Amino acid sequence: MRWLTIFGLLCLNGLSHAESVLCHIDYGGEARLIEARPVNSPYTVKPETIGSNFLFRIVFQTQPVDLAGIRIYTYADHDSGPAIIHQANYAFPLTNAAVNGFTGQQSVYEPIRDGELQYWCELKTGAAK
Repeated sequence: MRWLTIFGLLCLNGLSHAESVLCHIDYGGEARLIEARPVNSPYTVKPETIGSNFLFRIVFQTQPVDLAGIRIYTYADHDSGPAIIHQANYAFPLTNAAVNGFTGQQSVYEPIRDGELQYWCELKTGAAK
């Protein structure tokens, strides 16, 4: 019985490594997907450039348990440097909602250049297609 418990835990651990966060982004009529896999340190995650106005960053951390979560940051990409304009935090583990993943549909507005970015994110098992 003990062997089955250990085997089950190893299988579950393997499944958690196959998970990723997949964000569906729409900016200026252009749709794109950004995938994030679990990381050990949030400091290693660089933001993705979205158009000329936004930077988008997903930090997916499953370990240690007390820091497990998904953090989504949106920055305005100003000439003077990035400025955070949106942050969302989700505890992990989580489940997807019925519509538009675990985040629901989100809209972020860049106040100086009047840009709008929309996104929603879901938890996926395996790689993005």
